[in-house]
Amino acid sequence: MREQQALNKAMLEAVEFVHAEGWDAPPTLFGLVPTQLLVDELIDLDDSSPLTLVVQDLPATILPGSEELGEYVARTAWPNEVAGVILAQEIVFKDASEGEAAEPRPARLFSGVLRSDDVEQTLLQMRLSDEELEERGAFAQDDIELRGGPGVAPGVIAALRYGLEQDPDELV
Repeated sequence: MREQQALNKAMLEAVEFVHAEGWDAPPTLFGLVPTQLLVDELIDLDDSSPLTLVVQDLPATILPGSEELGEYVARTAWPNEVAGVILAQEIVFKDASEGEAAEPRPARLFSGVLRSDDVEQTLLQMRLSDEELEERGAFAQDDIELRGGPGVAPGVIAALRYGLEQDPDELV
């Protein structure tokens, strides 16, 4: 349970980081490093979080939701010090609960896993339409509404988990 709470906290930090960057952004990949490993290295570190986000550079040519992104994430081998991974990407989402007439909408998908087999989380943030922004007022863009949970994006979760299982010393 404690590991799930650590992942949930890291997921919310990733949401805030990506949200601050604005919409129409490329995918963002984070390694999750136990904060205790970094405390000696970084003086200003917030040690109230058990995991610290470390942003990874992705090639600029990789598009969100692409097969290329999935392959890249699955091929990325993480050192044992990395406790988990989060991938944030913009997608187009059609909410099945709104019926067949629902229009696909832009959204952000946040998927995260820890090395523990059962610790994962997926969150979805819908992008507000121009009409919704107008209805809700000047600061509506700052409101972050999330939905999701475990098992939402199994393909993304599998790719992230596969990357964590690779031995970086065995790659050429």
